[in-house]
Amino acid sequence: MLSFLSKQEKGWVGIDIGSSSVKMVALSKRGGSLKLDSYAVVPLPSTAVIESSIQDAAQVSEAIERGIKLCGGSLTTSVAAVPSSAVISKTVQLSNAFTEFELEDQVKLEADRFIPYPLNEVALDFEVLGPVTGNTELNNILLVACRRDDVEMREDAINGAGLKCEVIDVDRFGTERVFPMIHSELDQEQLVGFVDIGASTLTLNVFKNGEIVYNREQAFGGNDLSNAIHQQSGLKAGEVENLLRTGELSDELKQSLVLPFRSTVSQQVSRALQFFYSSGPHNELNKLYLLGGTSAIEGLSEQMAAEVGLSVEVANPFAGMERDAKINADRLAQDAPTLAKACGLALRSFEH
Repeated sequence: MLSFLSKQEKGWVGIDIGSSSVKMVALSKRGGSLKLDSYAVVPLPSTAVIESSIQDAAQVSEAIERGIKLCGGSLTTSVAAVPSSAVISKTVQLSNAFTEFELEDQVKLEADRFIPYPLNEVALDFEVLGPVTGNTELNNILLVACRRDDVEMREDAINGAGLKCEVIDVDRFGTERVFPMIHSELDQEQLVGFVDIGASTLTLNVFKNGEIVYNREQAFGGNDLSNAIHQQSGLKAGEVENLLRTGELSDELKQSLVLPFRSTVSQQVSRALQFFYSSGPHNELNKLYLLGGTSAIEGLSEQMAAEVGLSVEVANPFAGMERDAKINADRLAQDAPTLAKACGLALRSFEH
């Protein structure tokens, strides 16, 4: 059927709550075609989110409210995520003879064996992945659990902004969901790396067959550069991040601070790759994509390619996507790598 004859399906807004900003992406779908309806990147006070944990839900709510206004004010339902570092996941094998309620009880029994917290303090969910290879009487069951506080703080922040929080996802699943939007090459056997350089953490995810087969997070991020620029120039944190995204910092600041930091980022990524290669027998990566706010630093992808000896590209999940006429294409190109995780969350809307 032709896409313009198909009913348009409005999605939930994906909300990525980071340590320095809230990123929001609203998508819609008509037939098989996705459209970017609106997006927003709103700075957060440094005390609002620390080490991926919300410390002040009211400040996060205020940022989300500002994001809703930037997106046009028509958003009603959302999906957010807890960080993978806060999640415990395990695949177990259970009989396929259990009814739905029996299966839920069995999952709780299994969870109680490996979760180091009382179950009443835990948010727990599970998904039936399918039959165990070679044994049709058993199903693989994915269990996912995290501290209930991590979920409730996100729900409180979103509800406080007047949105309904439909789903709390895991950011790892959002990253896997957005993978084909960024890397569309057909050879699924290739190893492809996503380096997400946020404000306080650098995360390397390695994909094979569209799934993450390796994950490593280290304490390093763009806050080091932002703080140095703030101290030297007196600019506010939000102004610094905006100037870094647009490449409009003064030549003096670029030479004295940005260029040395760019070298440090490349070295940190090279170090992360060395950890990956030393973790087991792996083929070499075929390509590396940069995500997160720090990836927008001018010339970073070229310098990193020279450092690690790989093809390096700044991620853009919206490259093949229709966009609303009100969205500035140049600004979107600058913001795209920052919005990848929020885009992956928004895609959850269309899973049925």
